[in-house]
Amino acid sequence: MTKEHFLKLQNMYSIAKVNTSFYESTECVIELEKATISLTVSDKYFHALGAIHGSVYFKLLDDSAFLAVNSIVADVFLLTTSFNTSIIRPVSSGKITAKGKVRFQSKNFFVAESTLYNDSGKEIAFGMGNFVKSKISLSPEIGYK
Repeated sequence: MTKEHFLKLQNMYSIAKVNTSFYESTECVIELEKATISLTVSDKYFHALGAIHGSVYFKLLDDSAFLAVNSIVADVFLLTTSFNTSIIRPVSSGKITAKGKVRFQSKNFFVAESTLYNDSGKEIAFGMGNFVKSKISLSPEIGYK
């Protein structure tokens, strides 16, 4: 895999409508079998008790695991088939960072894990997911450019 592939994946991620409407801004870095996504906490993501809603934890964990796997798949888009999330502690300020990495790969099936940290480096959540190859080519039409 090349740095060009990683940059195209980063672009695809940053311009996806779900991300541009959901996040105020994220930082995304992709390397071989790894992906890191950081988000500055905003009250926009809070539930009624003033901390980040679990959907934000899930999304960052799933996205970083997905991108870690897609770092080693250069021809097609991947699909998440399952993802388990465990939330350890609440967060209501600072920056949070999800770090995903590939745990297993076969021809069409992949397993990746991700850990979410607060800005003090303390683990706040983790997850593991299964991913499969789709029939959708990585192309400029889906933002892979």
